[in-house]
Amino acid sequence: MTPPKPDARPDKVSLWRYLKLFRQDILSAQPAKLYRAWMAEFRTPFFRSYLVNDPKLLRMVLNERPMDFPKSDRIGEGLRPLLGNSVFLTNGALWQKQRRIIDPAFEGGRLRDTFPAMLAAGQAATARLTEGPQDIEPETSHAAADVIFRTLFSIPIEHAIATQVFDQFRDYQRTQPILNLAAFVPVPAWVPRFHRARTKQTARAIRALITRLTTDRMAQITAGTAPDDLATKIMTTRDPVSGDGFSTGEMVDQVAIFFLAGHETSASALAWALYLLATHPDAQDKVAQEADSFMADPQFARLSTLKFTRDVFREALRLYPPVPMMVRQTSRPEQMRGRTAPKGAQVVLSPWHLHRHTRLWDNPDGFDPTRFGTPNGRTSAREAYIPFSSGARVCTGAGFAMVEGPLLLATVLARWQLSADPQRVPVPVAHLTVRAKDGIWLTLSKRP
Repeated sequence: MTPPKPDARPDKVSLWRYLKLFRQDILSAQPAKLYRAWMAEFRTPFFRSYLVNDPKLLRMVLNERPMDFPKSDRIGEGLRPLLGNSVFLTNGALWQKQRRIIDPAFEGGRLRDTFPAMLAAGQAATARLTEGPQDIEPETSHAAADVIFRTLFSIPIEHAIATQVFDQFRDYQRTQPILNLAAFVPVPAWVPRFHRARTKQTARAIRALITRLTTDRMAQITAGTAPDDLATKIMTTRDPVSGDGFSTGEMVDQVAIFFLAGHETSASALAWALYLLATHPDAQDKVAQEADSFMADPQFARLSTLKFTRDVFREALRLYPPVPMMVRQTSRPEQMRGRTAPKGAQVVLSPWHLHRHTRLWDNPDGFDPTRFGTPNGRTSAREAYIPFSSGARVCTGAGFAMVEGPLLLATVLARWQLSADPQRVPVPVAHLTVRAKDGIWLTLSKRP
């Protein structure tokens, strides 16, 4: 069974029709030709945009000259109410300082420390599941949020504040489109940013709750009673260049993006991985076998035994990258495939199109976890696989996610058998991440 993807729009539509489609869902707004194009130029009265699939241009933007292609403020406007000046939105010297403080918390040794909390969250999620048909997306969101709270603040999702943050965030991610009006129209700094009233209200509520957690942790650090988790590590780390640490307000910004990036993206990837396994019984059986063996003695050192499970998760990230598009901005005129992109042009890097590009991948729309062991798979994974971005701005939590994803798949598949309803095929759409339009409905039954 070929995994579903949204229907592409006709190659030519009016500008205003395109903007309306783009605001509703950026995936179905794109023409089919982008799955085979090396580059596409899009012009509006206000700016130029270039979608880039050429591996050489990708390397230039992400790996060779990342500081010449900062993140676009147009995209940041849509997330600013929740994320403030988090590391996800900043550029230049401020971004570099933030990464110097944050990155040590996610180094290899720290992943070993977070493993027990991830495992506990996975076991709790497995215990919550029930037999019968259900939308699996709320369950994966619950599990991913539990992982974040356990690893970041040493509290389970059942903690009162954690529960409130989770509930508020579910409202936020459905009311906030991936782009707001400022993405299309140049707006002076003094003009209101066109955010929906509910979006701003929910963002304020989430940030107030995170502020309580952060303030309480700062007091514990001062008293010498703080647990040795990710929040403590980040809040006690000093920038080796300036000697500065994060203030409470700055930490609130970072916790907001940890929750967004670490919860929303993981929930998306896990839900699609479970759907792919439900529709491919042979792959599900292989994962279940690995899961049975691993869960008999679940240790961090034994994660390497989940090799096929890891490839399933990688393939889910290829077919359904949680962040479907990333936008950079030219800081000076650039030559790209014979065209001159002016200063301030948008450079769109689209994992959604890149991962399904017909000139790069064999069987690009098919589900094949073994592809990463083939010559084509290895080459394409190196040149055209960016679920976590790449280069200097690669996601800080990429290693975290590649432990969490296979581990949660193993905890679920060791206990549950999955099947999909052929009458309820999920249609991917882009909210804050790639989700299903009407949920991902699976039927669960206990394994013998």
